[in-house]
Amino acid sequence: MQLNLSGRAVVVTGGSRGLGLACARLFLEEGCRVALVGRDADRLKRACAELSRSGDRLMFHAADLADPAAAAGSIAAAEERFGPTEVLVNSAGAARRCSPEELSPSAYRLAMDAKYFTYVNAIDAAIKGMASRARGVIVNIIGSGGKTASPSHIAGGAANAALMLVTAGLAVAYAPRGLRVVAINPGRSLTTRTEEGLAVEARSKGISVEEAGRRALAGIPLGRFAKPEEVARMVVFLASDAASYLTACTIPLDGGTAPTI
Repeated sequence: MQLNLSGRAVVVTGGSRGLGLACARLFLEEGCRVALVGRDADRLKRACAELSRSGDRLMFHAADLADPAAAAGSIAAAEERFGPTEVLVNSAGAARRCSPEELSPSAYRLAMDAKYFTYVNAIDAAIKGMASRARGVIVNIIGSGGKTASPSHIAGGAANAALMLVTAGLAVAYAPRGLRVVAINPGRSLTTRTEEGLAVEARSKGISVEEAGRRALAGIPLGRFAKPEEVARMVVFLASDAASYLTACTIPLDGGTAPTI
């Protein structure tokens, strides 16, 4: 299958590690120009060094995407270097997992700032320019916690659920103007975020992290966590012309953990 992505300008938020870094690597392999955005400049530098063979097709911009002005600045910096953004992949931000006893109004607020607004601010900074050019794709990497409640992920799950609604709503609003907005809900993957989540679950249940991991694996029909590159392959496909009739949907990528019709 020919994805025909070569030369496209791509912004990947949260691109310094985990799923975002895996996406950046695959877009570069497809010949794209990629801007990595994240809060930690040192981590972004290390990511660029890891991907250094891509040379002048790779840049980074450090910004706290919970700040709308900083999000707008990151898109502006990417477009100054690579031209109009054609693909935006949102992978930045993750709500801190906590037990129900640790929840508070401030915890809910922090979860929305960490996950919901980091995505919404980046989307707002890019989508109107995309619409003016009648061209663009936004792929939101959200998470299955927005559909299946977990006691250790209530606040973050609420942010994820809100992002699914935003994905569908913006997709319908902007489809007549040539844009597509889609999302995927990865289940557990081999990233530091999964490790952090397992640590919280182990603490709340009074078990070891190893036991929490075994229980998590037991709930996945495929019997393993996703590899970051497996998630990245879906993201790159969704961003390509091969998925040109796909919009306003959130695709589960959880190894069969939550089978639904």
